[in-house]
Amino acid sequence: MTDSQERIDWPIELRGVIESLVATLGPNGRWNLAALGLHAGEPVTARTWGRTRTWRNFHEKGQGIVQFLHDPLVFAESALTIQERGSPVHPAANAWVRVAVESVDEGESGETKWEEWELTPIEAAIEDRIVPTTNRGYGAVVEATVAASRLDVSAYDTDELRERLDYFADVVETCGGPRERAAMERIVEHTAWTPEDG
Repeated sequence: MTDSQERIDWPIELRGVIESLVATLGPNGRWNLAALGLHAGEPVTARTWGRTRTWRNFHEKGQGIVQFLHDPLVFAESALTIQERGSPVHPAANAWVRVAVESVDEGESGETKWEEWELTPIEAAIEDRIVPTTNRGYGAVVEATVAASRLDVSAYDTDELRERLDYFADVVETCGGPRERAAMERIVEHTAWTPEDG
């Protein structure tokens, strides 16, 4: 960044690990939407796991559009299935930031290769200001997508992951609304797990 360039800030306060979605432009001219965990700090970093579309597009394009939203169904579908769109920003996004990405580290965990990226904001917008709420069902959906994405990874204990998924399903049933329940249905559809089979 030169002295003449204005520093762009993240559109939200980042602390800990923030689950987001990222849109990256693929070779077919469509935007792939996938989950991306952001690690707060200076700079903000994220890891891609495996040789995914996001990994490929980060390497080929050097940027992506990170999005923040509160729709559990959109999050679950993007985390567990291939979602391609004609435009980068999902209508459910409350805020987004275009980031430049730079690979800074790589390694292997179990049999899965990972790559770490530094993310630098270059453009940002807030689409919708919302009153913060705490919904345990939404949190359970996010945690369930993480557990579900690890079911076929040899470094993780499958029985333990299934127990976690059963617990998260109970939380969603008790504390979630229609979108959270629909999101759990998508998780069942797209994994080898069904509730209470662990």
